[in-house]
Amino acid sequence: MATLQTIRSKGPLLVIVIGLALFAFIAGDAWKILQPHQGKQDVGEVNGETLSAQDYQKMVDELSEVIKLTNGLNSLNEDQLSNVKDQVWQSYVNNKLIAAEAEKLGLTVTDAELQAIIDQGTHPMLMQTPFRNPQTGAFDKDMLKKFLVDYANLNNSQMPAQYVEYYQTLGNFWKFIEKSLRQSTLAEKYQNLIMRSLISNPVAAEDAFKGRTEQSDMLLAAVPYSSIADSTVQVSDDEIRKLYDTRKEQFKQLAETRNIRYIDVRVVPSDADRQAVLKEVTDYSNQLVNTSDDFATFVRSTGSVVNYADVPVNKTVLPQDVTARLDSVAINEVYGPYYNQADDSYNAFKIIAKTTAPDSIQFRQIQVYANTEDATKTLADSIFTALKGGADFAELAQKYGQTGEANWISAASWEGAELDAENAKYINALISQPVNELASLNLGQATVILQVMNKKAMKDKYKVAVVKLPVEFSKETYNDAYNKFSQFVAQNTTLEDLKKNAEESGYTLIPRTDFSSDEHYVGGVHSTREALKWVFAAKVGEVSPLYECGDNDHLMVVSVEKINPKGYRDINSVADMLRAEIRRDKKAEKIMAQMNGFNSLDQVKGMTDAVSDSVKHVTFSAPAYIAVTRASEPVIGAVAEKTAAGKLSAPIKGNAGVYMIQVYNKDKSAEEFNAKTEESNLTNMAARYASQCIYDLRTKAEVVDQRYLFF
Repeated sequence: MATLQTIRSKGPLLVIVIGLALFAFIAGDAWKILQPHQGKQDVGEVNGETLSAQDYQKMVDELSEVIKLTNGLNSLNEDQLSNVKDQVWQSYVNNKLIAAEAEKLGLTVTDAELQAIIDQGTHPMLMQTPFRNPQTGAFDKDMLKKFLVDYANLNNSQMPAQYVEYYQTLGNFWKFIEKSLRQSTLAEKYQNLIMRSLISNPVAAEDAFKGRTEQSDMLLAAVPYSSIADSTVQVSDDEIRKLYDTRKEQFKQLAETRNIRYIDVRVVPSDADRQAVLKEVTDYSNQLVNTSDDFATFVRSTGSVVNYADVPVNKTVLPQDVTARLDSVAINEVYGPYYNQADDSYNAFKIIAKTTAPDSIQFRQIQVYANTEDATKTLADSIFTALKGGADFAELAQKYGQTGEANWISAASWEGAELDAENAKYINALISQPVNELASLNLGQATVILQVMNKKAMKDKYKVAVVKLPVEFSKETYNDAYNKFSQFVAQNTTLEDLKKNAEESGYTLIPRTDFSSDEHYVGGVHSTREALKWVFAAKVGEVSPLYECGDNDHLMVVSVEKINPKGYRDINSVADMLRAEIRRDKKAEKIMAQMNGFNSLDQVKGMTDAVSDSVKHVTFSAPAYIAVTRASEPVIGAVAEKTAAGKLSAPIKGNAGVYMIQVYNKDKSAEEFNAKTEESNLTNMAARYASQCIYDLRTKAEVVDQRYLFF
C-alpha cells in the first residue's frame, strides 16, 4: 500500500502537470439521477457537438476519483467538487478544439510515439507515477512492465479482495496516465507548430537585449489629470458613440450574463444558544472525568467534531487550542470547559496516555482468508508456524498470491483519521510490535500475519479524548429568522419594493453585475444552484422565492435587474468607461497645449498642481512606476530609450497625467550580448503566445455551456 501513498504524496503536482488532459481513469460511478430542465439532456456543446449530462457526470466522477486518490481524500467538499466540474469542462472544450485543429493539420499521436515517451521515461507525468526506482527516484519502465504483466494475469479468485482492489486501482491509474499522455502530447504538438511559426532573428534579439539592459536615469515633472475637475470637461453622446464603434470588438461577450440584486441573510446563534452549548460541554466534561474506557463511543455520543481513535498521535494532529494546553494537563486529567474564539467552540479534553511511537514503520504481511473462520484460523496457524520455523516470508506470500514485499507506511496516513476498532487494532500492532518479530492478528473474517522490519522518527505521542462543540444556532433561532425574512419577501414582490424597503427592514440589498451561469454560487453562498437556475430563467424586475441555502445557515432572495445578452455589450453598459477615457484624453490635450513650447522642467513645475520626481534604471522592456502619480507608465520607458542624455522630451501623455522627462544618465548592465541566448528568450516568449492560441480558438468557437441546468 506504500505505492498508493506515493501517489497521494505527489498528487498536487500530478494534477497540475496533466493540464489539458484532465480526463478519466476509473470505470466511474453509476449515473446519478438528473433533474432535466425542460426535457433537455445536454450540458453543452462545442461547435455543434453536444455533451450529454450523463457523459459529463461520468467525467466528473472519474476526475473526482483521481483527485481523491492522489490527495488521500475520502470525499470532496462542495468547493472542491465545483472545481472538478470546471476542470472537466475546460479540459473537454480545450481537447475538442485542439483535436479538431489537429485533424485539419494531420497531427496525430501514434502508439509508437507514446511508447517512445514511456521508454525515454523523462516526461513529468511519468516521474509522478509509483513506477520509480527506489534508489534514484527515476521512472523505471521495467517496474511498469512487470506490473502490467502481473495485472494482465490477475487471478481474482486466488488473491485477497484487498490486493485485487489495489491492483485494479493501480491498473486504472496507469490507463489514466496513458490517455493523459496521448492528449497532452497532441496539445504540445499543436502548440509547438504554432510556436515554430514565430521565428526569432538576430535583429529582434539585439533589440530585445538593448530594451532589457540599456537603462536611463531621469528627472521628470508632470501635471496629473486629477488636477482638472471632471465637471469642467464635457463629453458628448456622439463622442461616446464614435469611440464605442472603434472599440466594439472589445465589448463582445461570449455568453449571456445578468445583473442581479440579492439579500443574503446568515443565521447566527443567539445568546441563549451559546449558553446551551456551554452547559452541554460542562456536562460532558463532568462525564469525561468518570469515563475510563471506550472513549471512542463516548466522544461519538457527544457530537464532537474531533474524532477519537484509540491510537497515539502527534500533538500537531490535535486542534491548536488543545495542543497549546497539553503541557499543563496531567495524564487522566480533564481540562475544561473552555471557549475557543478561533473556531467559536466550547471544549473539554482528557489526556488518556502519552507514549513514544514511530512516525514511519517498515513492515510486510500475508493476509490469510479461507471459506470459513475455522479454515482461516487453521491456514493462518500453519503459515505462522512455518515462518517461525524459518520459512522464507516472500516465498510463502507468493504461494498465496501476494508479494510479501516490505513497505514503509507513515503515521500521517492514519493520524487524524476516523478509525474503527479493527483498524486501530492493526495500527497499534504496527506501533507496538518489536522489530523482526512475527504477529498474527485476527481482523474480521481474515487473519493478517505481520512482521515489522524497521521503525524511524520516534516521537512523543498522545491519546486524547476531545469534546469540541461549535456554537450553533438552535431550531428556534432559525425559525425566528426564517419567519421574519419570509414575511418580508411576501410583502416585497418587485425589485423596486426590495430597493425601497430592504434597509428599513434591516436587510442589505447587494448588487452584482455580469453574473454568469458558470459561477456555481449566488453571492458566493453554497447550495444556491436552484437560485442560480431561477436567475437565468427569470424576467427583469422579478423577485425569486425565498431560498434556504448555504450550510443550512443562509436565507436568500434574488431579483434580476438587467439581462446582458450574448454578443456585443450595449453602449449604455460601457458608456461610463468610455466617457472616462474621452475625458482623460481631453485633459491630456489641454495640459499638453499649456506645455507647448516649454524647454525646461522648471516651466512644468511652475504649473498648477504639478509634481516632480527622479526615477532611475528605467528600461524599454519594463513599465516605469512613477511614485508621485502612483501609476505604471510604459510610455515613459519607450520615450526615455529614444531620448539622449541631457535632452528634454516633448510632453508625454501617460495613464495618470502628462509628463516631461529629462534624461541625465544612460547606462548599460554588465551583461554581454549573446545572440543565441536572446533568440532562445524570444522563442520562449513565442511559446507563451502559442498557449494564447487555445484562448483564441475558444473565442472563435461556438461553445454552449448550460451545465447549471443539471449540476
